[in-house]
This record gives sequence, C-alpha cells and structure tokens, in this order.
Amino acid sequence: MKKTILATLVLSTFTYSASVSAHSHGAGQDEHALTTSFMYQGKPASEATKAYNSEFAKGLKFDDTKSFQEGRANLIAPLDAETAALLADAYEFIGEETPETINPSLYRQAQMNNEAYGLYQVNDKIFQIRGTDLANMSLVRSDNGWIVFDPLTTRESAKASLLFALKHLPFGNDDPVVAMIYSHSHADHFGGSRGIQDLFPEVKVYGSANITKEMVDENVLAGNAMSRRTSYQYGATMVPSETTIVDAALSNGIAKGEVTYVLPDYETNHNGKFETVIIDGLEVVFMDASGTEAVSEAVAYIPSMKTIWAAEVTYKGMHNVYTLRGAKVRDALKWSKEINNMLQHWGGEAEFLFSAHSSPVWSNSDITDFLKLQRDNYGFVHNQSLRLANNGVVLQDIGWEIEKVLPQSIKDAWHTNGYHGTYSHNARAVYNMYLGFFDMNPANLNPLPTNEEAAKFVEYMGGDKAILKRATADFAKGEYHFVATALNKVVVNNPSNNDARNLLADTYEQLGYQSEGAGWRNVYLSGAQELRIGRQAGALKSASADVIAEMPVGSLLDFLAIKVDSIKAQDYHFEINLVLPDTKEVYVVELANGNLSNAKIDAEKAGTTATFRIKQSDIVKLNLQQTTVKELLETQAATIEGDASFLETLAKVLTEFDPAFEIVPLPSDKVIEANRAIYMQDVPKPVRNDRHHGHDH
Repeated sequence: MKKTILATLVLSTFTYSASVSAHSHGAGQDEHALTTSFMYQGKPASEATKAYNSEFAKGLKFDDTKSFQEGRANLIAPLDAETAALLADAYEFIGEETPETINPSLYRQAQMNNEAYGLYQVNDKIFQIRGTDLANMSLVRSDNGWIVFDPLTTRESAKASLLFALKHLPFGNDDPVVAMIYSHSHADHFGGSRGIQDLFPEVKVYGSANITKEMVDENVLAGNAMSRRTSYQYGATMVPSETTIVDAALSNGIAKGEVTYVLPDYETNHNGKFETVIIDGLEVVFMDASGTEAVSEAVAYIPSMKTIWAAEVTYKGMHNVYTLRGAKVRDALKWSKEINNMLQHWGGEAEFLFSAHSSPVWSNSDITDFLKLQRDNYGFVHNQSLRLANNGVVLQDIGWEIEKVLPQSIKDAWHTNGYHGTYSHNARAVYNMYLGFFDMNPANLNPLPTNEEAAKFVEYMGGDKAILKRATADFAKGEYHFVATALNKVVVNNPSNNDARNLLADTYEQLGYQSEGAGWRNVYLSGAQELRIGRQAGALKSASADVIAEMPVGSLLDFLAIKVDSIKAQDYHFEINLVLPDTKEVYVVELANGNLSNAKIDAEKAGTTATFRIKQSDIVKLNLQQTTVKELLETQAATIEGDASFLETLAKVLTEFDPAFEIVPLPSDKVIEANRAIYMQDVPKPVRNDRHHGHDH
C-alpha cells in the first residue's frame, strides 16, 4: 500500500495561532541549513536608520517605568542554568543601551520581556513562571494542590518549568497538580500539557468551549502555508542578536521541543456566557471570550482572591487583529466589548489581574485604568478604521492614515503599543473584515500574476539597470519603502540579478531595524536572510503525535480534500461510506468534478460504490504511522465491501505540499556560498547580565 493512501492523513504541516500563532512556528529547510556552531548576522544600521530611530525615541515616555516595576515585583527565585537554557539564555545579549539596529520602542519591550526570569508571586495563592517560553505558566492554589493555567508550548518547557516552580514555591512543594486549564486554542497555551501529565497522570483538564475543534480547524486547512509564513513572523530560523530577532512581542521567544495536546475532560461555557466551575474546592467563574484573540477562548474570575485571569485578551502591548502568519481576521469590536465585560463585571472589586503573557497588574485603580486603555485601543482600531474607510480611505492607505489620528492618551501608554499587532496591519484587517481585499479601484480588480506583473514593471521602468540606478540613489537617501517595492519586481523577474538581490536584502534589513513591531522586524529580516543565504532550519514543528491524534475525522477528510489535484481527479469518480464502528459515525465521501466532499450522515447511504469500515482509533494509528491500511485489511481490523479501487484512485490524485515553498526569490548555490563568508559568524557564548535594564536612549 502506497504511503499516499490514507496514511497521508498525517498532518505533516499542522500549525498553530502562534501563532503561534498565532503564535506558531514552521519553516522550510534544505541542504543549505545552518549548523549550530555558526549564525547569520546582518549589516550595521545605515545613517538613515540611525536618524529614524533617534527621532522615534523622542516621542517615547522613557520616564514611565511602571511596567518594569511590575515585572520585577515579587521574584521568589531566578531561573537556574538548566531552566534558563529553555529560552532565556538565548537573549543574554540584551543590555542597557539600545543598539542602533533596533527600534528603541521594540528594544524596551525586549528589555522588559528579558527581565521575566524566574518564579514570581502574584498574591498569596497565585504564582507564575516567566522567561521559559512564549507564555507564562501560572499556578493557582486549590484545596489539595495546584491548578496550572496554560501549560506553555512544549512538553519540555512545561515539565522543566513546573519542576522549577515546585522546587521553589514557598509552600505546597510536594502537593500535586490537580488540574490544568487551557485558556484558548493556541499552542503556547496547551502544547506543554503532556509534560504536566507526565508528572501528574491524574490531572484533570479544562478547556474553553470547542477548543479541540477550533484548535484544529483554525489552522489545519491552510496549515502548510501558515507554517512557512510563521517562520518569518517569529524569526524562527535566526539566532537572537542585535541584527536578527530580538523579541517575539509576547515574550523574547518560544521554547523548542514537542508540542502536545491532552484532550480536555471538560469544556466551559457551552451553556452560557458565564459559568461557575468548582475545581478542587476553588470557585472559578469563566466568561466566554471566543472570537477575540482566539476563536475559542475564555477569561475567568476567582472571587475568593478578587483576581481576574485575562488569558490573552489583554497583555502589555497591542495584539494582532490580523496575524502576519495568516489566520481568520479577528473582530476588534468584539474584542473591545469583551474587555469592557471584564471591566463591568469584575472591575469594581478586582485587586489582582494576571495574564498568559506579561507581568500582573495590582490594585483596583491600576486594573481599571489598564482595562479601559486596552478596551479603548481595540475600539479605536475598529471605529477609526471604519470612519476612515467610510470617508474613502482605501486598504493600501488606511494603515498610514490611522497612525495620524491616534489619541495622545493611547500613544503615551506603553501597553497599547504595536509590538505584536501594529496599528497599520490591524487597521487593514478591520477594512478587510468589512470590505474585503478590493478597494473598488478598477486597476486593482484583476492585476496580472506576480511574475508577469514584475516583467512589465521592469520593462516600463527601462530595465534592470535603470531601476537599480534609481534604487541605489533612493537607498542612500533612506527612502526604503519604494526601493523595496521596485527591487522586488526586479528580483522576481530576474533572480540572477545579484546586485538587485543584495540591495533588496539591504533594504529589507534597514526596514526591519526601524520596525517597532516584532513581527515586522522578523519578516523583514527573514526576507533579507533568505535573499542572501537561502532557507534555513530551526523552526518549531507542531505536527506532534498528540495533536494529530485529537483531529476529528471530518477535519481529516476536509484536509484530504485540499490535497486533491483537481486536474488529475476530474476523470475519476467514487462515492463510499466511511463507517467508524467504535464511535458509530458514518460519513459519505465522494470524489466528483475534481473535488473530494464529505458529509456526516445518520446511516449508511445506499448505492455507494464501497463501504470502508475502520475504527477511529485505528485512523489515529494510521495518522501516527503506527500501522498501515494493508495491515488493517489483512487482520480484518478494517474491511472494504464493494469496489476497493477508491484507494488506488486516491493514490493517483493526492499531492503533497511543499513545506519550504519560496517566499522571496532564492539565491543560487554560488551566491549562498559567497554570502556565507560575509554573513556567518561564530555563535557567541551568552554573557549573563543582571536583567535590570536602564533606559539610556
């Protein structure tokens, strides 16, 4: 039996909302992958970039250090060397003085995230481990043990973080973890779950409404594209340094390891907006916030502690309404309203607020101020984007225009800044949500395909040499945006023009150095890196056994349909019953008109060409490559009644995705080898600092 038969249901490119998602990572790799003893390093900042960043710093309120004070408060134990090695040590280069190659606002965020370095106390019954992964792991005391809120991204980071916490907690060190709570459907909030269960097998798991379905459905259908794009957004293939990735906005970065998923025992809020759940004697009031930062998400209130758990609906920065890796556009208005719900229901008495990212907020007045500004920031993005759109501002322009109408109170607050989601791409997301990609200008209705458009652009502008001459002059003046536009056309049309390639890489690099948004910086610098030395290895993969095993059969069939080549399939037809005896589910699956469709039905359909009986548990084994269709048929664990040729047909029409598809025109082997001598350096050994940064800007 060929590997491409049902075994292709293995989701080799499943990704998250890293991602992360929307928050998640994924990248192609090839024979040019870096070794661990060398790392890519970029060029210095240009004079124009130095001037830009210097001017940018003048508008920042560096005398407001409250977020640093909150981040440093109540440290119980700094990370030991073994636990710090998960993530924190990679960012030891972050110090007091802002490098010229980093936007000063982004560097301040990197400094703040870099100070997250150990076990912290929120109140007398809540503790957090920060600095080991993209998210925080929080431990809340219950009657007989601990409840883990959001068990990080990987099995390794979760286990190490929990062991560190249990060693240093001021009490309850030998008590069990009795429960885990997943706040939402992004992998940095459930991916380490198996690490917790490894230590405490009896742990009970709670998740937000429909979390398993949404965790799969939100990302799987476009998972291969998201995975490749995520490597750009998170700078996954770069070693952290002053000329590469410096921060991931929500924290310095993401820990490496295996992404896992323990199926929840209970999902909250299926019967209402608010639901009170008693977990090992602790009353927790969950509020459904799905459709904000994640398709499935819940925030919570712990009345006995007067504490709000804000999940990822808030953090000390502005989040993505649209995430650069690609995901469904989020509803900025609903986001604003859900924060207002938290404020109206719990803000009157709350004394503590802790979240999945960033440090807590203490005191009722500070919590109220924080939530109001967070609420009004998303409300501003929604309302002003639509005000501008209703006055004729188009998609391409709205990101530039919204920054001109930013109220001073929002501009002055550090925790509303665009480190993760920028005002520019969030405004475009609102426009797209309501009005779509088309701005009604006929010229933009049906433009030429990318390569053909590039060829005509170069022809109209007088050819490569003429464009390169103008681009060189504009680059010297620091006019990088149009240089990037023009040179991209040249390199797409003629990838062997290495002068244009090198200048385009230099241009992306300077735009990255100027970017306040971590994702923007990483996208620009990843593009520059690939233009120079090609695709690199290093991204976290989330197609783990645990994640694959929890995929519903319907989602697997939907994913299989995307792999069908319609031209190959147009000459074939079959209609089968797929029967799952252990779950008593029946699907009718039909290949017709070059398309594979499926529907869940109540009983087997008469007149189909075949009936395929297979247990869902065996489909899981197929997905994990623990068995084959041939073995299942030979042992009669699975049976086919009727025409079995549909398996052969599937083998003919299914395709495989390219996980390392081209984003920027890739260089030749000769260019890669020449550039390695220029851009590759020994990996420096970390130099540990005290993690309390000054602000000498």
